[in-house]
Amino acid sequence: MRSLFPVTDLTTSTPGDEVRAGRPTGREDRESGRAGHEDREWSLDELAEAYAYPTGLSAEGPRSAWLRANMVSTLDGAAQHDGRSQPISCAADMRIFGTLRALADVVIAGAQTVRQEGYRPARAREAFAARRAAAGQGPAPAVAVVSGSLDLDFSLPLFTEPLVPTLVVTGSGAPADRIAAARKAGAEVVIAGEGARVDPARAVRELADRGLRRQLTEGGPRLLGQFVAAGVLDELCLTLSPMLTAGDAQRIAGGPGVTVPERFTLASLLEEDGFLFGRYRR
Repeated sequence: MRSLFPVTDLTTSTPGDEVRAGRPTGREDRESGRAGHEDREWSLDELAEAYAYPTGLSAEGPRSAWLRANMVSTLDGAAQHDGRSQPISCAADMRIFGTLRALADVVIAGAQTVRQEGYRPARAREAFAARRAAAGQGPAPAVAVVSGSLDLDFSLPLFTEPLVPTLVVTGSGAPADRIAAARKAGAEVVIAGEGARVDPARAVRELADRGLRRQLTEGGPRLLGQFVAAGVLDELCLTLSPMLTAGDAQRIAGGPGVTVPERFTLASLLEEDGFLFGRYRR
């Protein structure tokens, strides 16, 4: 993996400049272990630093929560193949996926994504234990499932075997029997909307009020589209897969559009084996 942006001295200098400065070039430069432009596998600590959440998130501060999304897309805009994201992913993408989870307080996913991707409880990872403890976090992030109908199988390990209780985010009009079933399974029910509808902005606030400020959504596309339309998405971590699928697969965000497109700023760009890993911020 190599960093393409922000630009470092290694990406701004020419080979001639490097020779004149007495610095190694080409293969020598990559093998010297210098940070930035060299192509090598990054450690989990390096990835954690590259994807660190902003500091100062608190109820009293200027920002109580930070909502980041992590998605993958093919060159022709498909967010899935045969209904799942795994076929368009890669090993480096999964390392970043795991790192983003390990940094989060809560992982937010729509009910359809939970069903399609076979969600299980987030697990504790020794590689991130010290970092999470220093940040005042528990051993693993909570998983929050967004569902208006609560049409979920509460006998699955996601609800019965998590390290920390799974949350279900729903509206005040959700079926009473499904709310009871969720609570019986050990899930925490979060009301974040009127009727059967979940209000995206309210969901962010309700989770933050529970101390879950470092928020990560993994979609699916409809849920991400709702966060985008509500104007509450702070950061998008997008893997661009060098694949073409054609067909009619969903984009990374669906649902209602915004009146005026909102521009995000490129914060960082990594590359490995033709996959691009971009991080964009509001």
